[in-house]
Amino acid sequence: MKARGAVGFGIALLAMLVVGLWFGGHPGHLPSFLRERFVAEPAGLTGEAAELIQDNYYRSVGDTELENSSLQGMVHELRKRHGDRFSDYFSPESLEGFNEQIEGRFSGIGLSVVPVKRGLHVTSVFSHSPADEGGIEAGDTIVSVDGDSIAGLPSGAATAKIKGPEGSEVTVGVRGAKTGRVKSLTLTRAEVTLPNVSGRVIRLGARKLGYVRMLSFSEDVHAQLAKAVEKVEAEGAEGILLDLRGNPGGLLDEAVLSAGVFLPEGEVVVTTRSRTQGEGVHKTSGGRISKLPLVVLVDRNTASAAEILAAALADDGGATIVGTRTYGKGVFQEEEGLSNGGALKLTVGEFFTPAGVNLARSKGVHPDIEASDDPETKVDEARRRALGVLAGQVGG
Repeated sequence: MKARGAVGFGIALLAMLVVGLWFGGHPGHLPSFLRERFVAEPAGLTGEAAELIQDNYYRSVGDTELENSSLQGMVHELRKRHGDRFSDYFSPESLEGFNEQIEGRFSGIGLSVVPVKRGLHVTSVFSHSPADEGGIEAGDTIVSVDGDSIAGLPSGAATAKIKGPEGSEVTVGVRGAKTGRVKSLTLTRAEVTLPNVSGRVIRLGARKLGYVRMLSFSEDVHAQLAKAVEKVEAEGAEGILLDLRGNPGGLLDEAVLSAGVFLPEGEVVVTTRSRTQGEGVHKTSGGRISKLPLVVLVDRNTASAAEILAAALADDGGATIVGTRTYGKGVFQEEEGLSNGGALKLTVGEFFTPAGVNLARSKGVHPDIEASDDPETKVDEARRRALGVLAGQVGG
């Protein structure tokens, strides 16, 4: 009878504890031997901490704020512990902006820029964009946004101030390249389709040289590249300068397909190695358009898929690389969706050039011929040098 009573009392006590938890009792108030059973690691501990913050923090904290902070904290720890600069957590709102970049569209005023001491130097203005209609020209400098100076801000932070919801207004201070005076322009943001690839023929002496500019590796960019190459060849180009400066990369598949515009079928573009996915070899699949002499122009902001393409064209096609060393990204990421509408961008493997080089370890693609541009001048010194190299190859 005593044994039965003890068992019955234990069951009743356990039942009361469970009911207490169900109706709001906090696991942290339990004895340690029970808390270990009720608080599972790590999800339970995270939930316990979240509840303590909501109950005791001196300001009100919502579930979404805590959820985002928790996910950001996990990714931050991965980045810190493994020296990973690229894994990230995207809230539902920030994921939308990231996907816009991959799809080649965004809401803003339509500029291509590079950072300078005073702000953002305008390298090109997209046709029919708010910036174009407002009179901003290549060579101008954006020095302020909504009355705040952007001098010294990182490029990403400065451009984020200019971007915003379609239909909203933004006021930018623009220092004119010709006048040197600053004027204030209030523009209405619009959805801008990124002109990822442009092509034209430049005459250098007796030579006609094709100049093709690629801004990113968003969806279907290889088709845009093929069209631009066909255009300059139809206009009589004797060689092609492919400008990848400032290109941050994008989709790996697009880099492989873009390489096929210049390389024969079956050439290795990149090799990937992953703990979970094994080894993959990515080769060109045909569709070569051009056999003309090729020079590739790069800089410190040429990264990821753009570096893969530059290295493949050099290793497999003998293209001459002109510029400064590239960013040096040697890993690739995949996007994993989350139930809250956000996503984790996780580093899942490393990639290697056709020559077997990991670009992080080699600190980027190193140019055959050094050349750099001074954004404070009207002349594009690096492009001029690259065109001269190409003209020499065509003449030979």
